[in-house]
Amino acid sequence: MEETTLSVTGIILAAIIMFIVPLVMIADRNDDISQLLVENYTAEFVDKIVKTGKITNEDYEQYLISLGTSGNIYEVNMELKVLDENPARRYTNATGTTGENSYYSLFTSQIEEELNRNDKIILKEGDTISVTTNNSSKTLSQTLKNIYYTISGEDLHIISGTSSGTVAVNGAI
Repeated sequence: MEETTLSVTGIILAAIIMFIVPLVMIADRNDDISQLLVENYTAEFVDKIVKTGKITNEDYEQYLISLGTSGNIYEVNMELKVLDENPARRYTNATGTTGENSYYSLFTSQIEEELNRNDKIILKEGDTISVTTNNSSKTLSQTLKNIYYTISGEDLHIISGTSSGTVAVNGAI
């Protein structure tokens, strides 16, 4: 009876080693590739904004399509900090600078509304853009890792990309 139990246990362990481990390794490799793609696409999108000084609806849609090529669904969060140069100057007749410059922020929904309305947003030198992308769909590797991470108390595994930059040129109208 002990030999049967030992044999069954050996067969189960062999099955895990032969099938489950390679499956986990392949799923993990796919997540690594998706992670690299998301980071590259996000950096390219932000670099284009920084270099051209504008966000176009076409570029944004192309960015979303590029993200979709990894087979996952992503949530994109953007923050655009628009430089409001020296607001105190508007209220005085002084020709020099008065006070400090300030920024006001536009977030994803406001940026998308503006892009739908005008097809582009013109930026000026000194504006900053920050884009964070996280996947909202769960991959096989994430499901398996999150089981382990939940047990061990670590943060959950997600595929994400973050990039930010300061606009270097005034955008063309």
